[in-house]
Amino acid sequence: MPHSVSLINTIAAGLGLALVFGFLAAKLRLPALVGYLLAGVIIGPFTPGFVADAGIAAQLAEIGVMLLMFGVGLHFSLDDLLAVRKIALPGALAQIAVATLLGGGLAMWWGWSPGAALVFGLALSVASTVVLLRALESLGILDSFTGRIAIGWLVVEDLAMVLVLVLMPPLASTLGGHSTQAGPADPLWQTLGLTLLQVGGFVALMLVVGRRVFPWILWQVTRTGSRELFTLCVVAAAVSIAFASAALFGVSFALGAFFAGMVMRESQFAHRAAEESLPLRDAFAVLFFVSVGMLFDPSVLIERPLQVLAVVLVIVLGKSLAACALVLVFRYPLGTALTVSASLAQIGEFSFILAGLGVSLGLLPVEGQSLVLAGALISIATNPLWFSLIAPMQKWLHAHSSFARGLESRDDPLAELPMTTEAKYLSRQVVLVGYGRVGRRIAAELDANDIPYVVAEQNRELVEKLREAGTPAVWGDAADPAVLIQAHVARARVLVVATPDAMNVRQMIETALTLNPTIQTVIRSHNEQEAQLLTQETSATVFLGEHELAQAMARDVVQRAVSMAVPA
Repeated sequence: MPHSVSLINTIAAGLGLALVFGFLAAKLRLPALVGYLLAGVIIGPFTPGFVADAGIAAQLAEIGVMLLMFGVGLHFSLDDLLAVRKIALPGALAQIAVATLLGGGLAMWWGWSPGAALVFGLALSVASTVVLLRALESLGILDSFTGRIAIGWLVVEDLAMVLVLVLMPPLASTLGGHSTQAGPADPLWQTLGLTLLQVGGFVALMLVVGRRVFPWILWQVTRTGSRELFTLCVVAAAVSIAFASAALFGVSFALGAFFAGMVMRESQFAHRAAEESLPLRDAFAVLFFVSVGMLFDPSVLIERPLQVLAVVLVIVLGKSLAACALVLVFRYPLGTALTVSASLAQIGEFSFILAGLGVSLGLLPVEGQSLVLAGALISIATNPLWFSLIAPMQKWLHAHSSFARGLESRDDPLAELPMTTEAKYLSRQVVLVGYGRVGRRIAAELDANDIPYVVAEQNRELVEKLREAGTPAVWGDAADPAVLIQAHVARARVLVVATPDAMNVRQMIETALTLNPTIQTVIRSHNEQEAQLLTQETSATVFLGEHELAQAMARDVVQRAVSMAVPA
């Protein structure tokens, strides 16, 4: 050919084979991403036949990560991040430490050096943001409190890995490798201080300046009336801000794009921006999984099967059990602990970067990188399975384990209403499940009409604040009958489920009707098909977001038209 077409070849082969194998995987009732990974293995350098350009594929995948994280930022406010800081920050750091010790201990047992063991353990400690987000989206719990905990946990992990990547080169010679710096290395304290200053400066700039500038730019572009310019503005913001943050402040592309989305969320067009970028996010996310498959050498499964098994067990069991224990220690429900555990039962993009840097610095043997890639591929492919086992496992534990039942019913002052609660909140009251953006507005209307209500909420800090403000609130997952019992649902007039998580709504309604057959139930939904099913299966009144918005707009239009009508 007269010119290079590596980019076209890579995109065509990657997307084409991903479609074929993703379709076959879906037909076999397997996650589609298993097909995407297999497509990458087939066009990778370790299998015969066509070999795609791995460098181009990796860059395309990086764009996918940027767009995906930008989309998450559009739905994830600073308040959401701060709401989970008390569990996400210490939990993520403790889980990284535990996973690093497990992976490092395994490497030391194999006879590797301490430096190699440290890098290997760190590579096994950090989960893939892309895989997590796809899983949460498929389950419909991305906007739930549990979903926010998982995302906040991953944000802390990403920040920690940024520091690790910066500190590895100056520490390489100390750990037994070789430094890449030409001149004398800077003191460790100076490197660490500069890194913290850069990251802090980036976050401050985005939150202080970005929250005003980027929404204004989006508004100016919207005023042109051009849809393609709007889409271009969204994509350009995601990619350019991510690149600038990496170039100027040393943070990762993914983290830069995430904060860009968070500040863009201040715009009234944030929802439209998320919709416009969705097709690109999906396409490039597929290329991410294809690029992961291209890095995998299947021969490692034959040459080192026991080592691969050990790595997978550290990722899937060791790290997940540690996360589960940490969430339970912070007194969150068993369901939340299992969901966070499943979210972290895989490794991804930061693991590849850490392993590659470790090899280049002479810290990690090449076989270590192969084991990390094998562990990533297997853990990513099996991750949907662990999510599917959450509900059955929780049900089985409740039925067969007194310890698990004790976790849900343990003595906690926030898990039941105080003895001093007024009688009007204990009978003929409204039980409001969820105190997010929708729940707060419902509560404000109830207050304005002097209607007593009790809040059931999973966020401990929020329950504490509500009680300080004099609002009766119970902490816990309302899918657990004990939570609704403590909210006195047996004598309530109405049950309102204002959370976006529709997975456990049926359990809540079933519990409420069992305890109080005359109770009225009102729930929210984002999906029309889901709303129809809930209406058919339950006696609840279901409010669909788009439907209610259309009705409200129609009423306003009719009122305006009638008031402006010229009398005959």
